[in-house]
Amino acid sequence: MIDALVLCEGKFGTTTGKTASGLVRRSYKYRIVGVLDSTRAGQDAGQILDGKPNSIPIFSGVADALESTKPSCLIIGVATVGGMLPADFRPVIRHAIESGLDIVSGLHEYLSDDPELSLLAKEHGASLQDIRRPPPLDKRHHFADRVRRIPALRIPVLGTDSAIGKRTTAWELTDSLNKAGIKAAFVATGQTGLLQGAKYGVPLDSIPGDFIVGELENAIMLAWESEKPQVIVVEGQGALSHPAYVCGSRAIVMASQPSGVVLQHAPMRRHRNYHPELKLPPSTIEGEMALVKAYSNAEVIALTLNHEGMSCEEADAKVADWEKTYGLPTCDALWHGCGKLVAPVRMMIADREKEGATDSDVE
Repeated sequence: MIDALVLCEGKFGTTTGKTASGLVRRSYKYRIVGVLDSTRAGQDAGQILDGKPNSIPIFSGVADALESTKPSCLIIGVATVGGMLPADFRPVIRHAIESGLDIVSGLHEYLSDDPELSLLAKEHGASLQDIRRPPPLDKRHHFADRVRRIPALRIPVLGTDSAIGKRTTAWELTDSLNKAGIKAAFVATGQTGLLQGAKYGVPLDSIPGDFIVGELENAIMLAWESEKPQVIVVEGQGALSHPAYVCGSRAIVMASQPSGVVLQHAPMRRHRNYHPELKLPPSTIEGEMALVKAYSNAEVIALTLNHEGMSCEEADAKVADWEKTYGLPTCDALWHGCGKLVAPVRMMIADREKEGATDSDVE
């Protein structure tokens, strides 16, 4: 594990700071020793996110953090519109580099291409790592129509909007399946999942259009070939209905050829994330289900809830309401876990085994 600070100035606990939130909640590659956000300095990161202290302190800046921690790197912890580096982050990054820290970024603006930061990093023996950079042309993969023939179930966690908790639910679902004795693998499709240490995945929104489906298909195949899981859980991006993120959601459906879909929704959200001019209609769930069916010919097998703006009692009531209305198992991944979703997946596995799917189905 690599000790790391996460830079999330002014954004921790918001949708823009979702990369920092994801790393604070779960990381297999980095040990998060602190978050940098002067607006919340002195507080506990876990307490802010989930109401439970996790002993990850929030510092006002690099100097403050280095008084009590010894990190090796600084991770950029925001997902900005367009993937641009916030201007007010530059002085903090310069300070970190001058302090000997490597910089890890999941932005579209590649720090290793920045003349000032590159020179400074060279002078101080620091590295600039851009994990969202696509593979070179000769290493990219075209769509090959292989995934639909593997015996493993493919279950993408899709949503009705962006930044709605699909990745968190996908991780929790993977955990619940493995704990229940159903071998499951997680495939990341965004920078946060990769930063968290996902074994398989691609930064989907940085892949050129000709390769976007093929690259994700290849990542899913790597998960299958490496581990032979019974279930492959794929992180969703955006929403099929979201006009700004159609490539990611459609590519995930095409690449994964879903056996079933878990659909996540935030019932208190009234407008598209980052797009307050776009209202979410009351029939959002039904509309998204129809799109899932149209694009994938797969059924939504469960609903998951994002509790933003809700009390525990309100979330529990909404879960009961959705289960009655849609006849599907429903839960909040953070508050309830995903244990309730194991039963329908187990039934799908049993049905698939009756059909006689085997490794020989893969060409």
